[in-house]
Amino acid sequence: MATSPKPSHLGHRARLRARVESAGLDSLLDHEFLELLLTYAITRKDTKSLAWNLLKQFGSLSAVLDADEAALCEVPGIGPRAAQLLVLVRDAFSRYAKDQLSQTIKVGALDDILDYCRYSLAGKHEEFVEVMFLSTGWTLLNTRRFFGGAISEINLEPRKIVEMALNIKATGLIIIHNHPSGDPRPSAADVAWTEQLEKAANVFDISVWEHLIVCRNAHFSFHGHQLVHPKEKK
Repeated sequence: MATSPKPSHLGHRARLRARVESAGLDSLLDHEFLELLLTYAITRKDTKSLAWNLLKQFGSLSAVLDADEAALCEVPGIGPRAAQLLVLVRDAFSRYAKDQLSQTIKVGALDDILDYCRYSLAGKHEEFVEVMFLSTGWTLLNTRRFFGGAISEINLEPRKIVEMALNIKATGLIIIHNHPSGDPRPSAADVAWTEQLEKAANVFDISVWEHLIVCRNAHFSFHGHQLVHPKEKK
């Protein structure tokens, strides 16, 4: 009895995997990366057209990975399992970048912090605020993320952050938040809130080392614009 030929897409998947094994992920174009990634959630169907549909719908690979599960599921052929996989990949990038920072943060190493910010917040469609609590040796002790909109809208009192810092014996703070609008310039409320936080923190010898506003392709550094005045590390 003759056996049915294997679907052609199975050979294509094998060739993509072989290319990654020999030359790494950088050898794949964006649609090929998505195509290969989707094979781990969609095992019995050609994923090439699905990859192109995703890029057409969202415009770029980064936009696909920034999308939420509901938006991904609106693309024909992308079910909950595939959508969850794409979101997990993005979240894995964020956790990896955060783990790299958790060793020792050099306050002057802005690029390292920005790498984490881009994975963690820059692509979000809502506004979030994240606080990084640092030890005397500039080890990352903890992070807290606050949801709900701009700093002025989520009732994030500076006193609350200082209390958290005291509870875990943090001596330094880095504030990060995103502007989904794409404009990283701080609002008057952003500047006023940061001034209040710095005054409250300084009472307990806690330094506000940085407040970063991040977007997908831009950022604003309060430290760089001398809008925070941390004490030099001893």
